Amino acid sequence: MKPLYDVLISGGGPAGMTAAIYAVRAGLSTVLLTGPARGGQVAYTDVVDNYPGFPMIYGSDLAQRLSEHAKSVGAELLEESAEAMELSGPVKTVKTEEREYQARTVILAQGSERRKLGIPGEKEFTGRGVSYCATCDGNFFRNKTVAVIGGGNTALGDAIGLSALCGKVFLVHRRDQLRAMDHLIRQAKTCGNLEFVHPYLPQEIQGGQKVEHLVLKERNSGEQKILDVEGVFVAVGVEPNTKLLQGLLPLKDGFVEAPETCETALPGVFVAGDLRKKALYQIVTAVSDGANAAHSALLYLQRQPNRT
Repeated sequence: MKPLYDVLISGGGPAGMTAAIYAVRAGLSTVLLTGPARGGQVAYTDVVDNYPGFPMIYGSDLAQRLSEHAKSVGAELLEESAEAMELSGPVKTVKTEEREYQARTVILAQGSERRKLGIPGEKEFTGRGVSYCATCDGNFFRNKTVAVIGGGNTALGDAIGLSALCGKVFLVHRRDQLRAMDHLIRQAKTCGNLEFVHPYLPQEIQGGQKVEHLVLKERNSGEQKILDVEGVFVAVGVEPNTKLLQGLLPLKDGFVEAPETCETALPGVFVAGDLRKKALYQIVTAVSDGANAAHSALLYLQRQPNRT
């Protein structure tokens, strides 16, 4: 007979880990499906310097601490990913490749993944010079010339980190102004081997067995520029992992709309982290969502009659 959990959490990033900690401490039987990489996007972040209490911590270290904390309180962590969900009714069903789980409540915290450029050569050279994780792959490009595409905090952080490893770093952005925080821009400008290239749009990634060229187009004039690079790091934002939820929950711009309580349109289903439509996507807001979602799940369960 399959166990019936009080709470099933889908996603092992900061939101999911926090939800697990709060749910277990509230006395709820809890299973957390982390997927293959525990920690979510934070595990692929180089340095985190805006999480309260940690002036500077490596993203991989923070992910490890979150995982260890969740396990220490007794949460059941499984490296499986949800592949199908049935979320209506008093008992929810979540199917993975390995098995099927049932729970009275579900917290959706699958997070997000890096957005793709959608240009020729990107798919062909992924893993052969195109990367979406400077922290993971930067060391492969030591003393080489690379380009980082993007203008936000992640792109600037990647460019700064790569400048310490690579011989030359181009930061390519489509707008005249960068969107990153001022302190990151100031820091980037102190990197002697980092060159800003904007406003240029990436058009194509070229090469033989590996990346050799990045073709750009000036946004206003249309002038073409070709950068001779051996690596292209893409940092143009993220997309929420809500494909499984299409047709199950109303989505806006791919995100699930929910108030601070993290309650969705389906009773007993809650959303946390990067899946939830909000103004600020940060580790600290994901953690807040996880706590709120677990608390809302507890209140929901307390209202149910004949709960055993």
